Amino acid sequence: MARGKDVAVGDWFDRTPLIQDQVPSVWVQSVLYKTPVRAVDRAVEALARSAELAVMEDGVCKRVVLSYGDCSPARCLEDADLEGLRAKYGWIVEIRYTWFGENLGSARGHNRLAKDCDLEFMLVLNPDIVIAPRVIQHLLEPFTRTGTGMSEAKQLPLEHPKDYDPVTGDTSWAATACAMIPSEVFRHIGGFDEDTFFMYCDDVDFSWQVRLLGLRVVFQPNAVVLHDKRLSSTGGWDPTPAERYYSAEAALLLAHKWSRPDLVERILTDFEAHGDENQTRAARTYRTRVAQGDVPEPIDGDRRVGVFDNGYYAKHRFEL
Repeated sequence: MARGKDVAVGDWFDRTPLIQDQVPSVWVQSVLYKTPVRAVDRAVEALARSAELAVMEDGVCKRVVLSYGDCSPARCLEDADLEGLRAKYGWIVEIRYTWFGENLGSARGHNRLAKDCDLEFMLVLNPDIVIAPRVIQHLLEPFTRTGTGMSEAKQLPLEHPKDYDPVTGDTSWAATACAMIPSEVFRHIGGFDEDTFFMYCDDVDFSWQVRLLGLRVVFQPNAVVLHDKRLSSTGGWDPTPAERYYSAEAALLLAHKWSRPDLVERILTDFEAHGDENQTRAARTYRTRVAQGDVPEPIDGDRRVGVFDNGYYAKHRFEL
């Protein structure tokens, strides 16, 4: 269901630290799409090392479960591949795998996986993310402080340019390429808005829902991960046509949902007058969805949380 109900700030959570004396367990979930086995192995190897340090050396976590959901037309991992992964890493990470048999998209795929989560924290992870050894510790640490609802890792080689408080880490939103979320918070919000966002901006929307609860979204620059994205010859991000289309569609839907009709009209005008084929297609799709009533009810009408800054969803510290 596309969520449109506005949640009053602080009406649910008492803002006490979620980690106090207890040692939590972490559920890690990742959605695959035509991901090579060698890439999965590399990601699990890095996760296993982080789990080893978190569980066996630092004692900040007592259990790590990794759940893969596969949206590919054919399975990325066959039984023999899973047996190999479990033989190498099963001593520290419990590995689960589900082939969905259809392309659910990021939001719906993660929601499907999260239904089986029975641990205290969820680490949402892209399959092309390779985490540094102490990422689990660093992402759990903000939850020992008051009012934290989500924590995010720093991506390399392209660090996201959005602004954050250098002392508290507070930021507008967290990219779920690698982000830690209390399972209780995830369930209370209802997961990602899968009916509105297929890819892109589902994490922005979810982060703002966290902040509507009166909780903080925290960037952790010491939680470093490699995001293995394709770069252009100049060192910038080189998005695929699908990424261009879904990001354009998501921009319109996010502005609609977060009560910015002025931005919707501005984006539509730009896409229809000057956009490439992906942007003009996104504009057509948006107009069709509006005509069919297939858009969420706008929320945050007094603009307490949603940030739209020169086409971005946070003030940026530098240009990509």
